[in-house]
Amino acid sequence: MDNTRQKSEHVLGRRSFLACLGRTAASAMITPSLITAESQTTEKPKPGVWRMKLSTSSIHFLHLPIEQACRRIAELGFEAVDIWSAHANCPHLDDVTKRLGPEGLKVVLAKNKLKLFSFSVYKGGYPRYAELLGRAGGGVAVRGSAKPCKPNQLTARLRAFLESLKPEIELAAKYESYLAIENHGHALLNSLDSIKAFVDLNKSSRLGIALAPYHLQAINASVEKAIEVCGKQLFFFYAWQRAEKIKQLPGYGPTDFVPWITALAKSGYAGYVNPFMHGDLKPDAMSAALAKSRGYLKSCYAKAITSVTTTAPKRN
Repeated sequence: MDNTRQKSEHVLGRRSFLACLGRTAASAMITPSLITAESQTTEKPKPGVWRMKLSTSSIHFLHLPIEQACRRIAELGFEAVDIWSAHANCPHLDDVTKRLGPEGLKVVLAKNKLKLFSFSVYKGGYPRYAELLGRAGGGVAVRGSAKPCKPNQLTARLRAFLESLKPEIELAAKYESYLAIENHGHALLNSLDSIKAFVDLNKSSRLGIALAPYHLQAINASVEKAIEVCGKQLFFFYAWQRAEKIKQLPGYGPTDFVPWITALAKSGYAGYVNPFMHGDLKPDAMSAALAKSRGYLKSCYAKAITSVTTTAPKRN
Protein backbone atom coordinates (compact mmCIF):
# COMPACT_ATOMS: atom_id res chain seq x y z
CA MET A 1 0.00 0.00 0.00
CA ASP A 2 1.50 3.34 -1.00
CA ASN A 3 1.76 6.37 1.27
CA THR A 4 -0.94 8.29 -0.58
CA ARG A 5 -3.48 5.56 0.05
CA GLN A 6 -2.42 5.28 3.68
CA LYS A 7 -3.22 8.96 4.17
CA SER A 8 -6.67 8.43 2.65
CA GLU A 9 -7.73 5.16 4.30
CA HIS A 10 -9.79 7.00 6.86
CA VAL A 11 -12.06 8.17 4.06
CA LEU A 12 -11.92 4.81 2.54
CA GLY A 13 -26.21 -3.81 -6.14
CA ARG A 14 -36.45 -3.27 -5.62
CA ARG A 15 -39.45 -2.60 -5.27
CA SER A 16 -42.55 -2.57 -3.10
CA PHE A 17 -42.75 -5.49 -0.74
CA LEU A 18 -43.85 -3.72 2.44
CA ALA A 19 -47.01 -5.79 2.70
CA CYS A 20 -45.08 -9.02 3.03
CA LEU A 21 -42.61 -7.81 5.67
CA GLY A 22 -44.71 -5.47 7.76
CA ARG A 23 -44.98 -7.90 10.62
CA THR A 24 -41.29 -8.77 10.44
CA ALA A 25 -40.19 -5.15 10.47
CA ALA A 26 -42.57 -4.27 13.27
CA SER A 27 -41.27 -7.06 15.46
CA ALA A 28 -37.72 -5.88 14.90
CA MET A 29 -38.48 -2.20 15.58
CA ILE A 30 -36.06 -0.45 17.86
CA THR A 31 -36.79 2.90 19.47
CA PRO A 32 -34.49 5.83 18.63
CA SER A 33 -33.31 5.98 22.24
CA LEU A 34 -32.21 2.36 22.19
CA ILE A 35 -30.52 2.81 18.82
CA THR A 36 -28.63 5.84 20.13
CA ALA A 37 -27.62 4.09 23.32
CA GLU A 38 -26.44 0.99 21.47
CA SER A 39 -24.42 3.13 19.08
CA GLN A 40 -22.27 4.35 21.94
CA THR A 41 -20.89 0.84 22.51
CA THR A 42 -17.74 0.49 20.43
CA GLU A 43 -15.00 -2.08 20.45
CA LYS A 44 -11.47 -1.20 21.44
CA PRO A 45 -9.42 -4.01 19.97
CA LYS A 46 -5.90 -4.64 21.10
CA PRO A 47 -3.12 -2.89 19.16
CA GLY A 48 -2.39 -4.68 15.93
CA VAL A 49 -5.80 -6.37 15.79
CA TRP A 50 -7.88 -5.62 12.70
CA ARG A 51 -10.87 -3.43 13.48
CA MET A 52 -14.10 -3.74 11.51
CA LYS A 53 -15.44 -0.34 10.46
CA LEU A 54 -19.09 -0.05 9.43
CA SER A 55 -20.83 2.17 6.90
CA THR A 56 -24.12 1.94 5.07
CA SER A 57 -25.69 3.43 1.97
CA SER A 58 -27.91 6.49 1.71
CA ILE A 59 -30.14 4.75 -0.85
CA HIS A 60 -31.65 2.80 2.04
CA PHE A 61 -33.39 6.09 2.89
CA LEU A 62 -33.94 7.36 -0.64
CA HIS A 63 -37.26 9.07 0.26
CA LEU A 64 -35.58 11.21 2.92
CA PRO A 65 -33.39 14.28 2.34
CA ILE A 66 -29.69 13.63 2.67
CA GLU A 67 -29.62 15.41 6.03
CA GLN A 68 -32.21 13.03 7.50
CA ALA A 69 -30.61 9.99 5.88
CA CYS A 70 -27.27 10.89 7.46
CA ARG A 71 -28.89 11.52 10.84
CA ARG A 72 -30.52 8.08 10.86
CA ILE A 73 -27.33 6.37 9.73
CA ALA A 74 -25.38 8.07 12.49
CA GLU A 75 -28.00 7.28 15.14
CA LEU A 76 -27.75 3.63 14.17
CA GLY A 77 -24.08 3.68 15.11
CA PHE A 78 -22.48 3.58 11.65
CA GLU A 79 -19.20 5.40 11.31
CA ALA A 80 -19.45 6.40 7.65
CA VAL A 81 -21.83 6.79 4.74
CA ASP A 82 -21.95 5.67 1.09
CA ILE A 83 -23.93 8.33 -0.82
CA TRP A 84 -25.81 7.26 -3.96
CA SER A 85 -26.48 8.94 -7.27
CA ALA A 86 -29.81 8.55 -9.09
CA HIS A 87 -30.06 4.75 -9.29
CA ALA A 88 -33.69 3.83 -8.47
CA ASN A 89 -34.30 7.60 -8.44
CA CYS A 90 -32.18 8.14 -5.34
CA PRO A 91 -31.85 11.95 -5.16
CA HIS A 92 -28.96 12.32 -2.78
CA LEU A 93 -25.86 13.01 -4.84
CA ASP A 94 -27.60 15.30 -7.30
CA ASP A 95 -29.22 17.15 -4.41
CA VAL A 96 -25.87 17.59 -2.71
CA THR A 97 -24.38 18.83 -5.96
CA LYS A 98 -27.10 21.42 -6.61
CA ARG A 99 -28.03 22.50 -3.10
CA LEU A 100 -25.30 21.81 -0.57
CA GLY A 101 -22.04 21.63 -2.43
CA PRO A 102 -18.93 20.14 -0.83
CA GLU A 103 -18.84 22.55 2.09
CA GLY A 104 -22.50 21.97 2.88
CA LEU A 105 -21.98 18.23 2.75
CA LYS A 106 -19.06 18.51 5.13
CA VAL A 107 -21.28 20.41 7.55
CA VAL A 108 -23.93 17.67 7.42
CA LEU A 109 -21.32 14.98 7.99
CA ALA A 110 -19.65 16.83 10.82
CA LYS A 111 -22.97 17.52 12.54
CA ASN A 112 -23.69 13.79 12.54
CA LYS A 113 -20.10 12.75 13.26
CA LEU A 114 -20.05 10.70 10.07
CA LYS A 115 -17.12 10.09 7.75
CA LEU A 116 -17.50 10.06 3.99
CA PHE A 117 -16.66 6.59 2.72
CA SER A 118 -17.89 6.63 -0.85
CA PHE A 119 -20.07 7.88 -3.66
CA SER A 120 -21.93 5.16 -5.61
CA VAL A 121 -22.09 6.53 -9.13
CA TYR A 122 -23.73 3.75 -11.14
CA LYS A 123 -25.96 6.38 -12.72
CA GLY A 124 -24.28 9.57 -13.82
CA GLY A 125 -20.72 8.27 -13.77
CA TYR A 126 -17.72 9.24 -11.71
CA PRO A 127 -16.53 12.31 -13.69
CA ARG A 128 -19.80 14.08 -12.93
CA TYR A 129 -19.13 13.85 -9.19
CA ALA A 130 -15.33 13.71 -9.02
CA GLU A 131 -14.76 17.28 -7.92
CA LEU A 132 -17.55 17.11 -5.34
CA LEU A 133 -16.08 13.94 -3.84
CA GLY A 134 -12.61 15.42 -3.66
CA ARG A 135 -13.63 18.75 -2.20
CA ALA A 136 -15.85 17.03 0.36
CA GLY A 137 -12.83 15.17 1.70
CA GLY A 138 -12.12 12.42 -0.81
CA GLY A 139 -13.20 8.79 -0.76
CA VAL A 140 -14.09 5.88 -3.01
CA ALA A 141 -16.23 6.16 -6.15
CA VAL A 142 -18.05 2.88 -6.89
CA ARG A 143 -19.07 2.02 -10.46
CA GLY A 144 -19.70 -0.97 -12.74
CA SER A 145 -17.42 -2.54 -15.31
CA ALA A 146 -18.43 -3.40 -18.89
CA LYS A 147 -20.25 -6.01 -20.97
CA PRO A 148 -19.25 -9.66 -20.50
CA CYS A 149 -17.03 -11.57 -22.87
CA LYS A 150 -16.01 -15.13 -23.72
CA PRO A 151 -13.34 -16.67 -21.46
CA ASN A 152 -10.71 -16.63 -24.20
CA GLN A 153 -11.22 -12.88 -24.61
CA LEU A 154 -10.99 -12.04 -20.92
CA THR A 155 -7.43 -10.78 -20.67
CA ALA A 156 -7.65 -8.62 -23.77
CA ARG A 157 -11.02 -7.17 -22.81
CA LEU A 158 -9.89 -6.40 -19.27
CA ARG A 159 -6.73 -4.77 -20.54
CA ALA A 160 -8.81 -2.57 -22.85
CA PHE A 161 -11.20 -1.76 -20.00
CA LEU A 162 -8.38 -0.69 -17.72
CA GLU A 163 -6.98 1.46 -20.49
CA SER A 164 -10.38 3.16 -20.87
CA LEU A 165 -10.35 4.03 -17.16
CA LYS A 166 -7.19 6.12 -17.36
CA PRO A 167 -9.03 9.47 -17.53
CA GLU A 168 -11.06 8.54 -14.44
CA ILE A 169 -7.96 7.35 -12.62
CA GLU A 170 -6.36 10.70 -13.36
CA LEU A 171 -9.42 12.43 -11.90
CA ALA A 172 -9.16 10.26 -8.81
CA ALA A 173 -5.55 11.29 -8.35
CA LYS A 174 -6.41 14.95 -8.86
CA TYR A 175 -9.17 14.83 -6.26
CA GLU A 176 -7.45 12.55 -3.73
CA SER A 177 -9.97 9.76 -4.27
CA TYR A 178 -10.18 6.16 -5.43
CA LEU A 179 -12.14 4.22 -8.05
CA ALA A 180 -13.71 0.84 -7.18
CA ILE A 181 -15.19 -1.44 -9.86
CA GLU A 182 -18.06 -3.70 -8.71
CA ASN A 183 -18.36 -7.30 -9.78
CA HIS A 184 -21.81 -7.92 -11.22
CA GLY A 185 -23.80 -10.63 -12.95
CA HIS A 186 -23.52 -10.61 -16.76
CA ALA A 187 -20.62 -8.16 -16.65
CA LEU A 188 -16.95 -8.15 -17.52
CA LEU A 189 -15.96 -8.28 -13.86
CA ASN A 190 -17.96 -11.20 -12.54
CA SER A 191 -16.10 -14.48 -11.99
CA LEU A 192 -13.15 -15.28 -9.78
CA ASP A 193 -11.06 -15.59 -12.94
CA SER A 194 -12.01 -12.07 -14.00
CA ILE A 195 -11.25 -10.70 -10.54
CA LYS A 196 -7.83 -12.34 -10.57
CA ALA A 197 -7.09 -11.04 -14.06
CA PHE A 198 -8.15 -7.55 -12.97
CA VAL A 199 -5.84 -7.66 -9.98
CA ASP A 200 -2.93 -8.94 -12.05
CA LEU A 201 -3.37 -6.33 -14.78
CA ASN A 202 -4.13 -3.32 -12.62
CA LYS A 203 -1.08 -1.21 -11.90
CA SER A 204 -2.79 1.84 -10.40
CA SER A 205 -2.96 2.36 -6.65
CA ARG A 206 -6.02 4.52 -7.28
CA LEU A 207 -8.04 1.65 -8.80
CA GLY A 208 -9.53 -1.35 -7.04
CA ILE A 209 -12.58 -3.56 -6.57
CA ALA A 210 -15.95 -3.15 -4.88
CA LEU A 211 -16.83 -6.71 -3.92
CA ALA A 212 -20.51 -7.73 -3.99
CA PRO A 213 -21.00 -11.22 -2.49
CA TYR A 214 -24.61 -11.22 -3.77
CA HIS A 215 -23.34 -11.63 -7.33
CA LEU A 216 -20.62 -14.11 -6.39
CA GLN A 217 -23.16 -16.35 -4.67
CA ALA A 218 -25.24 -16.29 -7.86
CA ILE A 219 -22.44 -18.16 -9.64
CA ASN A 220 -21.49 -20.32 -6.63
CA ALA A 221 -18.14 -18.58 -6.28
CA SER A 222 -16.34 -18.44 -2.95
CA VAL A 223 -16.59 -15.02 -1.32
CA GLU A 224 -13.67 -15.80 0.96
CA LYS A 225 -11.51 -16.74 -2.03
CA ALA A 226 -12.53 -13.52 -3.81
CA ILE A 227 -11.47 -11.47 -0.79
CA GLU A 228 -8.13 -13.26 -0.79
CA VAL A 229 -7.66 -12.68 -4.52
CA CYS A 230 -8.49 -8.99 -4.23
CA GLY A 231 -5.96 -8.46 -1.48
CA LYS A 232 -5.02 -4.82 -1.06
CA GLN A 233 -7.01 -3.94 -4.18
CA LEU A 234 -10.26 -4.45 -2.24
CA PHE A 235 -11.59 -0.91 -1.75
CA PHE A 236 -15.26 -1.57 -0.89
CA PHE A 237 -17.10 -4.54 0.63
CA TYR A 238 -20.88 -5.03 0.43
CA ALA A 239 -22.20 -7.06 3.39
CA TRP A 240 -24.90 -8.34 1.06
CA GLN A 241 -26.17 -11.89 0.52
CA ARG A 242 -28.14 -13.40 -2.35
CA ALA A 243 -31.67 -13.71 -1.00
CA GLU A 244 -35.10 -12.15 -1.43
CA LYS A 245 -36.24 -8.85 0.04
CA ILE A 246 -35.07 -8.13 3.58
CA LYS A 247 -33.15 -11.40 3.73
CA GLN A 248 -30.44 -9.74 1.63
CA LEU A 249 -29.26 -8.05 4.83
CA PRO A 250 -26.78 -9.59 7.26
CA GLY A 251 -28.55 -11.34 10.09
CA TYR A 252 -31.75 -11.98 8.13
CA GLY A 253 -30.87 -14.41 5.34
CA PRO A 254 -29.21 -17.82 5.53
CA THR A 255 -25.58 -16.81 5.08
CA ASP A 256 -23.12 -17.04 7.93
CA PHE A 257 -21.03 -13.87 7.66
CA VAL A 258 -18.31 -15.01 10.07
CA PRO A 259 -16.14 -16.58 7.33
CA TRP A 260 -16.42 -13.39 5.28
CA ILE A 261 -15.43 -11.16 8.17
CA THR A 262 -12.61 -13.55 9.02
CA ALA A 263 -11.33 -13.33 5.45
CA LEU A 264 -11.48 -9.52 5.60
CA ALA A 265 -9.52 -9.54 8.84
CA LYS A 266 -6.87 -11.84 7.40
CA SER A 267 -6.54 -9.63 4.33
CA GLY A 268 -6.22 -6.46 6.39
CA TYR A 269 -9.11 -4.83 4.53
CA ALA A 270 -8.78 -1.08 5.04
CA GLY A 271 -12.25 0.12 4.06
CA TYR A 272 -15.68 -0.13 5.64
CA VAL A 273 -18.01 -3.14 5.78
CA ASN A 274 -21.23 -1.87 4.20
CA PRO A 275 -24.48 -3.80 4.97
CA PHE A 276 -26.70 -3.48 1.92
CA MET A 277 -29.96 -4.50 0.29
CA HIS A 278 -32.00 -3.48 -2.72
CA GLY A 279 -35.55 -2.60 -1.76
CA ASP A 280 -37.81 0.24 -0.74
CA LEU A 281 -38.71 0.05 2.96
CA LYS A 282 -40.24 2.85 4.95
CA PRO A 283 -37.61 4.69 6.99
CA ASP A 284 -38.51 3.27 10.40
CA ALA A 285 -38.60 -0.29 9.05
CA MET A 286 -35.24 0.23 7.38
CA SER A 287 -33.74 1.68 10.54
CA ALA A 288 -34.85 -1.36 12.50
CA ALA A 289 -33.50 -3.73 9.86
CA LEU A 290 -30.13 -1.99 9.70
CA ALA A 291 -29.89 -1.93 13.50
CA LYS A 292 -30.31 -5.70 13.56
CA SER A 293 -27.77 -6.12 10.75
CA ARG A 294 -25.23 -3.94 12.51
CA GLY A 295 -25.61 -5.93 15.72
CA TYR A 296 -25.26 -9.19 13.82
CA LEU A 297 -22.10 -8.00 12.06
CA LYS A 298 -20.58 -6.95 15.37
CA SER A 299 -21.21 -10.45 16.75
CA CYS A 300 -19.61 -11.92 13.62
CA TYR A 301 -16.62 -9.65 14.12
CA ALA A 302 -16.14 -10.85 17.70
CA LYS A 303 -16.13 -14.48 16.51
CA ALA A 304 -13.88 -13.71 13.54
CA ILE A 305 -11.26 -11.91 15.60
CA THR A 306 -11.15 -14.77 18.10
CA SER A 307 -10.65 -17.18 15.21
CA VAL A 308 -7.94 -15.10 13.56
CA THR A 309 -6.12 -14.58 16.85
CA THR A 310 -6.30 -18.27 17.70
CA THR A 311 -5.07 -19.51 14.33
CA ALA A 312 -2.42 -16.86 13.69
CA PRO A 313 1.13 -18.23 13.83
CA LYS A 314 3.20 -17.07 16.75
CA ARG A 315 6.03 -14.67 16.02
CA ASN A 316 9.43 -15.11 17.58
